[in-house]
Amino acid sequence: MGVYSARGNSSRSYLYGFLAGAGQAVQPGELVLDAGAGRAPYRGLFAHAGYETADFLAVKGKKYTAPDYVCDLAEIPVDDARFDHVVLTQVLEHVPEPAKVLAELHRVLKPGGTLWLTAPLFYAEHERPYDFFRYTQFGLRHLLESAGFEVLKIDWMEGYLGTLSYQARVMSKCLPSSAEDYGGGLTGLTLALAAKVSKRAGRRVADGLAKLDLRFKFVGQGLPKNYQVVARK
Repeated sequence: MGVYSARGNSSRSYLYGFLAGAGQAVQPGELVLDAGAGRAPYRGLFAHAGYETADFLAVKGKKYTAPDYVCDLAEIPVDDARFDHVVLTQVLEHVPEPAKVLAELHRVLKPGGTLWLTAPLFYAEHERPYDFFRYTQFGLRHLLESAGFEVLKIDWMEGYLGTLSYQARVMSKCLPSSAEDYGGGLTGLTLALAAKVSKRAGRRVADGLAKLDLRFKFVGQGLPKNYQVVARK
């Protein structure tokens, strides 16, 4: 499905597959904006097209590839209807005014242009303090339609096993595991030992569930880690 390893994180493979589909939909010579591109890891998928990037460069310590436009995504310094496609992956949670950003992306797209978007529903806080929102499918649809987009499809990016894999990975890192955390004494020692065993097991469980998620994508029950959306101006 992609070049990204699924070890403990099937989302990477599913995201790569989603963007590979976007790359295939882009015709040679069309112009793509990767909004919030970071290190622009998907540039190669659009090598047959014009490819430009925009980012605010706000997160200290994060590595970036120098973007074509250093800007707030609510104010991109280009003319109306410049781009045939816009890619916005794992970015919408990091903007404080998502409605303004989506309206701006609508502005810079040509009529009939396509927006390829992914955003999380179930994910820990990250890139602090620039982490503002999580999105249900209904919230995404409302925001996109309010910005003037026609939503073509909203799907789970990974299956429920991917969500469980992620939670097991978080547990393996974050579950308290000292006797003092559990009040000390014999009870604290017993519970701390159980927590340490659970943390070690959690890493293996996370890896196994991620692999299974790529074979058996269960959707519709439980909850996705992320949604993927295709919308048209």
